Amino acid sequence: MQQPQQAKNAWRVLFLLFLANMFNFFDRTIPAIIIEPLRMEWDLSDFQLGLGGTAFTVVYALAGIQLGRMADVGSRRKIMGWGLAVWSGFTALTGAAWNFWSFLIIRMGVGVGEASYAPAANSLIGDLFPAHKRARAMGIFMLGLPLGLLLAFFTVGAMVEAFDSWRAPFYIAAVPGLLLAVFVFMIKEPARGAAEVVKTSAAPVDKPMRKIFAVRTFWWLTLAGLAYNFASYACNSFMVPMLQRYFHLSLQEAAVSTGVIVGVTGLVGLTTGGWIADKVHQRWATGRLMFGAISMLVAALATGYALLQEEIEIGLFIAVFSIGWLFSYNYFTSVYTAIQDVIEPRLRGTAVALFFACLYLLGGGMGPVVVGLMSDHFAEAARVAAGAAEMNEVFKAQGLHDAMISIPVALLAAMAALLMGARYFVADSKRMEAAMAADEPEDASDQAAATA
Repeated sequence: MQQPQQAKNAWRVLFLLFLANMFNFFDRTIPAIIIEPLRMEWDLSDFQLGLGGTAFTVVYALAGIQLGRMADVGSRRKIMGWGLAVWSGFTALTGAAWNFWSFLIIRMGVGVGEASYAPAANSLIGDLFPAHKRARAMGIFMLGLPLGLLLAFFTVGAMVEAFDSWRAPFYIAAVPGLLLAVFVFMIKEPARGAAEVVKTSAAPVDKPMRKIFAVRTFWWLTLAGLAYNFASYACNSFMVPMLQRYFHLSLQEAAVSTGVIVGVTGLVGLTTGGWIADKVHQRWATGRLMFGAISMLVAALATGYALLQEEIEIGLFIAVFSIGWLFSYNYFTSVYTAIQDVIEPRLRGTAVALFFACLYLLGGGMGPVVVGLMSDHFAEAARVAAGAAEMNEVFKAQGLHDAMISIPVALLAAMAALLMGARYFVADSKRMEAAMAADEPEDASDQAAATA
């Protein structure tokens, strides 16, 4: 049997994809850092703040479905390049927002641009690297997430203080994205399915949605992603204001602390996690998913402990929560690669787009707004319990802290879904290989003879 080949330009393209992914997450993280000055300037509730993140996520998910289908039939470099230009342009426009609703609408534009990126990039990585190297490649690609968060949390607070304006980071962030778009347009794409052991036809698949949803593993991986995204978006959206209110940190201190929690941990989690996921996959067919499930359990226990200790030093809180978040990053190297193991190359862009649509509509989209609603509710309950006539910052701090308990609960749900997905993984993987073998095209010599 012919061995799968890695594309000659695989690592160069992967590095470029990683850079674009890093600025993707940098741009989308800025609003989470400037929440408190935004809340004060426009007198917003936590529900409204959560709604801002949800609106972005919903548009991102809906636009991603069609853009993902385009990634399966069109030029992936063009889709990613134009997406980069669009989201960078709208990021700059965000700095000119004049009220909450204008801010909301402009962020929706950022969501449309960013929705083009993940399906096309995931599809491209699947064709650049053979299966036994994909977890490592995906881990490197997804390093853009923690590095983007780290870069944002470590620099945006300083930008706000330096320019005395929450608007400045949006203008600055647009520049590198526009420059990267130029290089993305120059990518040389491999053929679809080029890195597979069994080659498959390049012809479009009939009824692609039905075939994707027939894969049971895909359903459970989607449910796991839904729960994980709820936790992730809730954490990323509200950790900075929670540290400011509950632990009385400044904006810069809270941003840097959050950078440690969600950024530094990702550097370790994604690099080591990708390597471990590949190793356990070589030893056990369901190794990646079991590794992911165990990681979700550790993440839930650590984050839950940190949040349930009412009297806890800020240093200990950051340390314990960071341990949990480090393990949570194993979700990416476990789930993203598992999707490529059960979905054939011609359907991967569509599958990833559907996967993201469910994750963001019902997971990431719900996380900020649900936590925002819970925060307002718990704050009001704290006010009533104290017998106070008016709401104040003490009650708002308690309300947001209590609402964050939903994070470890969601991580436990992700663990349960991964365990269920592992039950069907082997059968679905074999079914994909059998389907590809049945649709195997003629080899190069036969095609040449037919042409002659």
